[in-house]
Amino acid sequence: MDPGLSKLLQWSVANSSEPADGTPVASNSQLDPNIMNALFGGPSDAELMKSSMAAIRSSDPEITHEDKLIAFDNFEQLIENLDNANNLEATELWDPLLDCLNHEEGEFRKMAAWCIGTAVQNNKKSQDMLIAKSGLPTLVKLATANDEGTQIRLKAIYALSSACRNHQPAMDIVTAELKNLGKCSGTINAGDMDACDQLMGALRNDALTKP
Repeated sequence: MDPGLSKLLQWSVANSSEPADGTPVASNSQLDPNIMNALFGGPSDAELMKSSMAAIRSSDPEITHEDKLIAFDNFEQLIENLDNANNLEATELWDPLLDCLNHEEGEFRKMAAWCIGTAVQNNKKSQDMLIAKSGLPTLVKLATANDEGTQIRLKAIYALSSACRNHQPAMDIVTAELKNLGKCSGTINAGDMDACDQLMGALRNDALTKP
């Protein structure tokens, strides 16, 4: 039997019983929306993610700047889901997302950093992928560039904070990059939240008080 149909059957059985007096019983479980979409013809989250990124990168003049920012917002909401964030590599979306960090439009750089921060937060698999894709140096550059917009820098710092916490390899890369810029003097334990807060707080203060 198709796995989706099997899960639908299990869900139906679990939620079809009624007490003897006929009083309806509130459902105590939710069916995976991806299964519902697959069964009834709606797009999966993976397809929605791909469509959003296609809109963001589109050269079609009918897709406005505002449309692209809406697509970016939708993309960010989709990858709040851990499974969707972990599906970025399978859907080949990590590379185009990272490319947006170098977009000529500042709003796109900001949204890309925001999405990356969301994807890697408390998510070792995505933290590992960000390292594998060499995305951390670009984020450090955005976070520390005096000629970059404040909000862009803050989103890049958010992404760095999410990437480094409890992930020593990421922290080592970030601190090495910051040391080269004279903004960090040594190694930091990625599991030491106070030390992480201090590092990211210093970066935020720099962003907020830029010349």
